[in-house]
Amino acid sequence: MHMSPLHLLVVAIVVLVLFGRGKVSSLMGEFGRGITAFKKGVSDGSSEIEKEAAAKAARDVTPTDAPIIVPTEKDKV
Repeated sequence: MHMSPLHLLVVAIVVLVLFGRGKVSSLMGEFGRGITAFKKGVSDGSSEIEKEAAAKAARDVTPTDAPIIVPTEKDKV
């Protein structure tokens, strides 16, 4: 089913008549605040992941090609 701009206009007018301008306006405001909160949550989540990755990289200071030295009986003296 294809919706032409005329169909969308008719639906918008019917919604406005049924619910009134104030109710539709408050619904659109809530919708906008929801989108804003979602975008903020996504950006906060990605920045938190980046911070955790940076913290993990900072903690891991072990060189990968260094030899492992195991103490022997002679070293304990």
